[in-house]
Amino acid sequence: MGEGEQTRLVAWSNELRRVHGRLREALSVTRQALADGAQAEPATRDLLLFCHGFCTALTAHHEGEDRDLFPAIAAQYPELRETLRYLRQDHSMISHLLGGLQAAVARAAPPEELDRHLEGLAAIMESHFRYEERQLLTVLETLSLDAHPDNVLGPL
Repeated sequence: MGEGEQTRLVAWSNELRRVHGRLREALSVTRQALADGAQAEPATRDLLLFCHGFCTALTAHHEGEDRDLFPAIAAQYPELRETLRYLRQDHSMISHLLGGLQAAVARAAPPEELDRHLEGLAAIMESHFRYEERQLLTVLETLSLDAHPDNVLGPL
């Protein structure tokens, strides 16, 4: 295996860490926008923008994993199929929570309610990311997947 190919293979684990870091940052910025806007009006324009951006990015990340990354892992590491099933269940739960957050933002819910949505999302997202990283980072260092990281993990 040439140096360039090894670099590409190891990059999948680095890309996953990078995307998770950016999503954590996006959630933090969204929570800060809520805290800053709580003094003004229930749903500030900044909060709407940050929420939309965060929700879109997290959804794209999970859709890419379900569509491209997880099938490639299952094909090369069949022993991880049960782990991937749990991760997909998390994706479904997170999608449901994102829908609740988006509905609350759209109806200009009070800041306390929006913060509860964000707190719940933060807890499940962090738990999910940590589990995913514990279970998959090692295999991602040797995964052969010929695709652009933005298509597989989301454009962050």
